[in-house]
Amino acid sequence: MLTIQRLNTQSKTFQSDLDRLLAFEGEQDAAIERTVEDILRHVRRAGDAAVLEYTKRFDRLDVATMQQLELPQARLQAALHGLPTEQRVALEAAAERVRSYHERQLMHTWTYHEADGTMLGQQVTALDRVGLYVPGGKAAYPSSVLMNAIPAKVAGVAELIMVVPTPDGVLNELVLAAAAVAGVNRVFTIGGAQAVAALAYGTETIPQVDKIVGPGNAYVASAKRRVFGTVGIDMVAGPSEILVICDGKTNPDWIAMDLFSQAEHDELAQSILLCPDAAYIDAVTASIHKLLPDMPRRDVIAASLGDRGILIQVADLDEAIRISNHIAPEHLELSVDNPEVWSAKIKHAGAIFMGRNTCEAVGDYCAGPNHVLPTSRTARFSSPLGVYDFQKRSSLIQVSADGAHTLGKIAATLAYGEGLQAHARSAEYRLNGD
Repeated sequence: MLTIQRLNTQSKTFQSDLDRLLAFEGEQDAAIERTVEDILRHVRRAGDAAVLEYTKRFDRLDVATMQQLELPQARLQAALHGLPTEQRVALEAAAERVRSYHERQLMHTWTYHEADGTMLGQQVTALDRVGLYVPGGKAAYPSSVLMNAIPAKVAGVAELIMVVPTPDGVLNELVLAAAAVAGVNRVFTIGGAQAVAALAYGTETIPQVDKIVGPGNAYVASAKRRVFGTVGIDMVAGPSEILVICDGKTNPDWIAMDLFSQAEHDELAQSILLCPDAAYIDAVTASIHKLLPDMPRRDVIAASLGDRGILIQVADLDEAIRISNHIAPEHLELSVDNPEVWSAKIKHAGAIFMGRNTCEAVGDYCAGPNHVLPTSRTARFSSPLGVYDFQKRSSLIQVSADGAHTLGKIAATLAYGEGLQAHARSAEYRLNGD
């Protein structure tokens, strides 16, 4: 019988109990770390040869050249046109919604002039080349292709290189179709830490990228951590999370299924319900037990809810908001009346789903906002993936002759105060315009 942790904020031990259940430490397995370190070193030194060696060992693909692991654009287009009509229409509709939303995030170059003629501003440019890691094998997520690739292309990234493992040569047509729709430039059927290394360092065939985005297993996450600094990365994400704040008026079956929607990801995912109505929490619990047996991934859901699920009775919705801001969830559902009033009080959340009709699942696939979100309380200081992650800002400074006189004095005074005479004299040389 599934038992889910149930807490009450009136308990003296509530905060310590909550923090214990929230705790998640992504322990770095020493064996994985050593393996990844060896792979990165080997790929950095041997390039294509190392990637081919690891692809043969891990994915059981024995090919002579890297060119045999690159899929031509015609193959991506064939995957798109080979989809069932309903699936292709859904994929293209989702892509268009994601593109439309992210176009509103574009940053633009701006400047302004001061009275003495000095010009200041900011120049915005896109990254030149980005690598996109897409899981393969049992896990195939075309939605991740759209969410990672489309913002990059909207930002103006010239070249987007996708890597996706294909164990035993099995290709996922929907993933390839998503790559076609999103405008991915090159696709290589490689994966694991070796693919991250190839993107980070470059090989004879795969050019070095500026940033690597996309989810992966423990080996991929470890590799991304290690190459950060050589290239940029999006984030190292933890298990998926959902927090639902409900006033007790939503169909309890809906809420139970919303909790399932994250719990089915994996056993470490976390689903939390906050509600002031004890009888409603009982009703949701009953719905969970009623609906669980019919779920194909019921074992994963049961393990997730049993180990990390939490049902919390709060005093009122204001208290629920305070607790939510402490948790800083990846996904937050406000299943309440007047959700716009309550959303204004949210300080920390990856994405806020407002109203009873807004399930988290639509955000995963087709609402438009990005589904790559901060986890493990990092929403306190991080934001969803977006166009801004693929753009850079350069400061623009053009000092006029009059400005050099005014600013030079200020700069020189501060530089002397710091004991940096060359800085000071550099500014003083321009005081008289000579």
